[in-house]
Amino acid sequence: MLDEQIERFIAAAERMRLGDYVRYESDRRRRLHDAFFQGVARGLGIMVGFAFLGAIVIFILQDLAQRNLPGISDFLAQVITLVQMRIQ
Repeated sequence: MLDEQIERFIAAAERMRLGDYVRYESDRRRRLHDAFFQGVARGLGIMVGFAFLGAIVIFILQDLAQRNLPGISDFLAQVITLVQMRIQ
C-alpha cells in the first residue's frame, strides 16, 4: 500500500518534471538571465504597442482637424503641429 503510493508520487513527479523545476529554481544565474530577457521583451512590446496606438490617435486627430469642426479643428491643428515639431 505505501509502496504503491510512493510509486504513484514518483510517477506524478516525473510527469510534472519536478526535477527540472527544482534544478531551474536552484540555478540563480539562469533565473536572472530569463528574468532579464523577459523584461527586455516586455519593454519592447510596450514600446511597439505605444507607438502603434499613438500613430492611430494622431491619424484620427488629423482626420478631425481636416473636417474643420468649429473650435475643435483649431485646437487639434495646434496639437498636431506640436507633435510633428517634437518628432522632427
